[in-house]
Amino acid sequence: MGDRTILHSDMNSFYASVEMLHHPEFAGMPLAVGGDPEARHGIVLTANYIAKRKGVKTGMALWQAKQICPEIIFVPPRMDLYLRFSQMAREIYSEYTDKIEPYGIDEAWLDVSASRNLKGSGITIAREISHRIKYELGVTVSIGISWNKIYAKLGSDYKKPDAITEFNRENYKSMIWQLPASDLLYVGRQTRKKLQKLGIRTIGELAESDEAMLESHFGKMGIVLWSFANGWDDDPVCKDGYTAPVKSIGNSTTTPRDLEDDLDVWIIQMALAESVAARLRKHGFKCKTIEITVRDNGLFRFSRQKQLHHPTNITDEIVTAAFQLFKDYYKWEHPIRSLGIRAVDLVLDDIPVQLELFGNQEKQEKLEKMDRTVDEIRRRFGYFSIQRAVMYQDKVLSHLDAGTHTVHPHSYFHG
Repeated sequence: MGDRTILHSDMNSFYASVEMLHHPEFAGMPLAVGGDPEARHGIVLTANYIAKRKGVKTGMALWQAKQICPEIIFVPPRMDLYLRFSQMAREIYSEYTDKIEPYGIDEAWLDVSASRNLKGSGITIAREISHRIKYELGVTVSIGISWNKIYAKLGSDYKKPDAITEFNRENYKSMIWQLPASDLLYVGRQTRKKLQKLGIRTIGELAESDEAMLESHFGKMGIVLWSFANGWDDDPVCKDGYTAPVKSIGNSTTTPRDLEDDLDVWIIQMALAESVAARLRKHGFKCKTIEITVRDNGLFRFSRQKQLHHPTNITDEIVTAAFQLFKDYYKWEHPIRSLGIRAVDLVLDDIPVQLELFGNQEKQEKLEKMDRTVDEIRRRFGYFSIQRAVMYQDKVLSHLDAGTHTVHPHSYFHG
């Protein structure tokens, strides 16, 4: 059968590229996504290439970025928007293979071995994907091609932006082995320092090192790194299955006034649960866990989680779980200043579910149908066009527009 053909596709300066699409007025200007632009708090999540050329780096504090590049424009992150682009890219990838393994929100491995007879060589497929991402989505990708995942990822990092690099059996020693060992996946700062103490600075030096010596210094990881450096990686590209490409979807708010009783809390939690459930449905997810956060006006803050009996994106089930958590853990020593609800442990909404023996499947289907009807009405006529009856209990609290959402992608948690 011969070698596999693995692609690694990495969307260039992804968050910033998407923002530049939506802000044509910033064309030609340095831009960074991250933190609170008004307060200048937080860090740079990503910057466009104009800002990068001036020294702005991911992970840099906003105030540092401003010092280096005084004309830089900061915009807050909009994870739901980036997720939408990620999913559109995924739809393009799926036309070439069903073996797609996401690595964060902006990167993915593709095993196109079975597509070569129909779609052409790895380089042909990579060029076609690159062209389609650029002209259908308006952003660029860098794609690496190799017979294994590690070298394919090295290829996408090798030249940016908007580039395609192939590492094959003929060129990998001349191209890869000269690269710093720190370019290899899983070689972090501490591992790099340890390797340098052993006189190992390049991937080639790592590949030609004594395997037993590496094992004595790094344990099993030493053998793994030695294998990676030599291109001996047969790890399969795993189909994504039912795992969601984000960690959680949540919403929180500082309330229009302090909350003083359970009804106040129920109104706000209902608004938050509606927004979280709507976002779950929009992106095709269900959650297996609900988390709440509570902060009172005495500055006491806590968060609690509750695992659900089954995955859900139904508003009633989410708010019921959240309110039960609140009742179980809050004792009303002070009025409440802010509340949050987060859907955690996400799965795709077509995951097979074991029906509960004494559950009411018909009721769940009716609730989900009602939720989707509300989604459509609000999409067409605005958030306040349809409200639950409980919202009329308090005009101040019900005026909260919980239509803003926070989405936390995998890439926040995997470097």
